Amino acid sequence: MALDPIIYPLGERGLVLDPTPSSPINVGLQRKLCWIAEQLRSSKTILDVVPGMNNLTLFVTQPDQLKVIQQQLETLWRNAKQHQFHAREITIPVTYGGQFGPDLDNVAKYHQLTTNEVIALHCQAQYQVYFIGFQPGFAYLEGLVAELHTPRHSQPRLEVAAGSVGIGGEQTGIYPSQSPGGWQIIGRTDSQLFNHTSAAPCLLQPGDIVTFEPTRDTPS
Repeated sequence: MALDPIIYPLGERGLVLDPTPSSPINVGLQRKLCWIAEQLRSSKTILDVVPGMNNLTLFVTQPDQLKVIQQQLETLWRNAKQHQFHAREITIPVTYGGQFGPDLDNVAKYHQLTTNEVIALHCQAQYQVYFIGFQPGFAYLEGLVAELHTPRHSQPRLEVAAGSVGIGGEQTGIYPSQSPGGWQIIGRTDSQLFNHTSAAPCLLQPGDIVTFEPTRDTPS
């Protein structure tokens, strides 16, 4: 049975496309929303398009454009199943363990694995960027293998270094800038996740496919 999306206003200049308000995370649906966002970004009447977790929000330049854009959204939704979203593939180098990954040993012990097995499991998966949130450039990634699902710290750190790669529950992610955080830190990357001076400030975008690889500096 085909889903009928819910489209509702957000303030005077926003619209939300919410296909499945009560459904679980769905990779196929997320790719469909990323394709729709791709088509909308070329429109001069749209200020911004923000894919979220199984939803999409957009903002227009003038309130009187909302009705036309809503019709466009409905058309794009109907046509999206006929198109394939072409995701970018991005590899993030990570130095695991040691001073850069102070929780790697804890994660290994929690799962009764060696640190090398944790690294191998973390690197063998392909992760899809669902959306950007929490802080500028922070990508929520889907795809962490169940063998590495690890609870967050009960007491978050006051400072987590920029580039830190962590595990929080069923997700993995990278801290773009220094901030407090409760995730299990297993490594760090030199890749710059957010650059406010760039035309495209976020390295990762919704729909991207991310893989991690250990650097030569990772202890063996």
